[in-house]
Amino acid sequence: MTEPTMIRTGPIRYATAERFARPRPVPHPDPHPASGEICPQLPSRLDAVMGPPLDRHPHGEDCLNLSITTPARDAGARPVLVWLHGGGFSSGAGLLDWYDGGALAAQGDVVVVGVNYRLGALGYLCLDGTSEGNLGLYDQLEALRWVGAHIAAYGGDPANVTVLGQSAGALSIRLLLELPEAEGLFRRAILQSAPLALAARPRKEAQVLGRLFADFLATDPYTADVSAILAAQRETALANLSRSGSTMEPAFTPVETEDAGSSHTLEGYVRGLDILYGWNLDDMTAFPGEGDDAAELTRLTYEEPLALFGARAARAGAQVHTYRLDWRPAGSPFGATHCLELPLLFGSREAWRAAPMLGSVRWEDVDALGSKLRTAWLTFARTGTPGRMSAPLHQGRVPD
Repeated sequence: MTEPTMIRTGPIRYATAERFARPRPVPHPDPHPASGEICPQLPSRLDAVMGPPLDRHPHGEDCLNLSITTPARDAGARPVLVWLHGGGFSSGAGLLDWYDGGALAAQGDVVVVGVNYRLGALGYLCLDGTSEGNLGLYDQLEALRWVGAHIAAYGGDPANVTVLGQSAGALSIRLLLELPEAEGLFRRAILQSAPLALAARPRKEAQVLGRLFADFLATDPYTADVSAILAAQRETALANLSRSGSTMEPAFTPVETEDAGSSHTLEGYVRGLDILYGWNLDDMTAFPGEGDDAAELTRLTYEEPLALFGARAARAGAQVHTYRLDWRPAGSPFGATHCLELPLLFGSREAWRAAPMLGSVRWEDVDALGSKLRTAWLTFARTGTPGRMSAPLHQGRVPD
């Protein structure tokens, strides 16, 4: 049987933003061609497990772009999956070939949207008089609004949107679940290896890091060269590492909102949502310097905080499902490490050919296992339940 030809459209500009300002929607269709830029960034902390991305995109601040992959641009009403990439809020892009949604779209007859958002200091600086923080989170919100308004023109059903994210992208979803403006923008959510132990940084602590960044920059943040922004970001990250001792904790992350502690809570927004969350058995092997006991750290960083989140969401009226990925690729020293599920869901042989975490496994075997994982995710996107998962996917019980 011949697989359908996928239509990949993009980059499409979904918003614009001045430096350190919230995003503004753009008309659709946008009269100006999208730049195809991704947010300026430093090299990823996870090159050791993923390898560097093999495709190249220009870096620039006109980066609020998305891509759409669909089997056909017709009047269909396909489920929509909106992807929020990981990268510690400091690296990555939805436009990278790693996250090509062709396999998902073809296997499930769905529409896949990959989102760029602002990163590092440009997305998460919290500094009085300069940036309120959480700009990357507001970018994601604006992308979801764009999907709701325009995805029908690409064969998608705006009433059946699943937002899925990994690592920082999954933590973003957890925060969107308490953002009043996000209510009603998605029906289902998949959180892959969300480091919920990090949560949102207290605003006072974020402002200390913001002032430290300003000292390193030593010039006007609004007019500084991007290279200077990245250099100050690197110095702030090193200072934060010295302070915290943790390679898991980026310097620039989401911060608590001004109305933290108000009535805008998880319980107010998750009733009726379908949620799937989980982690990889050896998530923490991707982070050198965190200690020798990766299993214990995986439990403390991922398993236990996610279990508490799942139980809380279930009590609030969400339909909650959980998984754990146990696959340990032959020839890989990392086991079932952080990011390992990504080539099972997205991308191609070429995109992932330099990924150390895949060890010596043939791509045909990666794709065969990927088909099983994609089936679970696609079934969830259509029905709200992942169905019966196959080994090495462990299907757990949501705690009471």
